[in-house]
This record gives sequence, structure tokens and C-alpha cells, in this order.
Amino acid sequence: MSNLLEVRNVSKSYADHQALEDVSISIPEQSIFGLLGPNGAGKTTLIRIITQIISKDQGTISFNGQLLDPQHIREMGYLPEERGLYKKMKVGEQLLYLAQLKGLSKKEALDKIKVWFEKFEMKSWWKKNVIDLSKGMQQKVQFVATVLHQPKLIILDEPFSGFDPVNANLIKDEILELRNQGSTIIFSTHRMESVEELCDHIALINKSKKVLEGKTKEVRASHKTNTFTVDYQGTLNGSFEDKFKVIETTVMEDDQKRSSIKIMQNGLSANDLIGQLIQHVNVQSFQENIPSINDIFIETVQGR
Repeated sequence: MSNLLEVRNVSKSYADHQALEDVSISIPEQSIFGLLGPNGAGKTTLIRIITQIISKDQGTISFNGQLLDPQHIREMGYLPEERGLYKKMKVGEQLLYLAQLKGLSKKEALDKIKVWFEKFEMKSWWKKNVIDLSKGMQQKVQFVATVLHQPKLIILDEPFSGFDPVNANLIKDEILELRNQGSTIIFSTHRMESVEELCDHIALINKSKKVLEGKTKEVRASHKTNTFTVDYQGTLNGSFEDKFKVIETTVMEDDQKRSSIKIMQNGLSANDLIGQLIQHVNVQSFQENIPSINDIFIETVQGR
């Protein structure tokens, strides 16, 4: 898979503040790429450099095999965390105006707007002023404005802000569909559960530097603790617990008199562990402890 966007050794400072320091990331074509980091890490600065709102101090950025150029802006869609709509302008007129700024003809824009209005049940909003819409409704309008011209690169900064669970799921489905139709998506959020659901690749920026990058599944696998949690009925003797490095034992408070242990793999395969356990107890469940992206985020940020 080729990369749509290549960021190489990009740095940016403001007076005495280093916002980005020698950051390099590769964003594969037709993927959802999670750009993660705590507040103030440098994510928004990088997004603004990619969208050419601000300039970098050093480094290079390539878009679709070419050095990033102002002409590439029409091939991007950017949904910022802050609202970017004209509050006293009618929804339909605004979307029509923004679509034509991105190069669509009036007819093309109208046809595409109608499709999205049907999809998001927005038909009655055409003549409403943005200021009269709820926060979630405004976010829907802004999302449509971002993707209406079918950009190659879509940048979404906290796209679920203001949405209830039903509409958040609707937007998730559309993000996946846009990826499947050929778009590449940079997804910046603090909702780590959404990252695990949506992102093929991730990069973590902390204190202006990239500290982690890779495929989401591979990043999780690389942080495995080689431990398992086992729920069981019965009794394990002390020699077993010494042999298999039982890290934690919990007596379950239910009518089945179950216990739960966290056990170190200790060089054995999962099958070997289960084989040893069933000789002593009745195993109810056996689960490998693989850290979530949220766990990895906290561990990486706090460890630096």
C-alpha cells in the first residue's frame, strides 16, 4: 500500500515554544490514521501545517507523491474541533457556497447536498440559520461540508463532539464508508474507544515529538504483558501459584464460589497453561490481557 501523505522531519516553533520537533509520519492511502496525543502535544499544529494554514520551520511534506502545494487544498477536507460555520447564513446556501469553493459546479454541489440531506435526515434544514441549530446539528452540517467534494484526504478533529450515541454511530459508519470509497482519513480524538473501532494505523505525539507509530493491532500486540486472567471454580494449591507466577487473586462475590487469577505466561503457550489449569480446577473463562489503546496512551505519556 502506498502512502498518500509523507511527513518528514517537520519542526515548528513559536517564539520560545517548540510545538513540533523533527516529526515524521507516513499515512497509507485509503486508511484511517489516528493522530493521538495529550492537549498541547502538537497535533493541531501538525494538522494546520498539512492544511497550509500555517507554515513549517523545516522538513518536507509530500501529498500523493508530490511536494505539498496550495493546489492540494482542494483535495482535502478539514473538520476542525471548533465550529467553522457562518452562524447567520442558511444551511443550504452555506453548503452550496463551500462546495463551490472546493471546485464543484452549482449543479454538482446541489446533487451531492441532496444525497447527504437524505442520508442525514436534514431536508428540513435548508432554510434554517446555523445559529438556530443545536450543537449536534451544526456538527452534522460541518461534517457534510468537509466531505461533500469527495476529498482524497479528510482530516477530522474530534468529529463526535456534540453527538448523542445514535448520531455518533451514524458518523462512524460514514467514516468507514468514506474510507472504503477511497478516501484517506486523519482522525484526531481523545476518545480511545473510537480509535480502536476505526483506526488502521496510529501515531502518538507527546511534548512535540512522535513517540509511537504503527498499525493499531501491531501496537497493541507489542505492548502485551504476557499475562492471562482466568475465572475458575475449585482450589489452586500454593505450589501451582509459585510455579506459574500468579500475580493477583480475586474471590468472585457470587453464588458459584468462583475465583479469578491474573497469571504470568512464563514461557508456556496458552494451550499449555489451560492444560495445567484444568488438572486442578474447573476453568470458566480464560482471556489474554492485551492492553487497550487507552492503556498504551497513558503508559506512554506518563512514562516520558
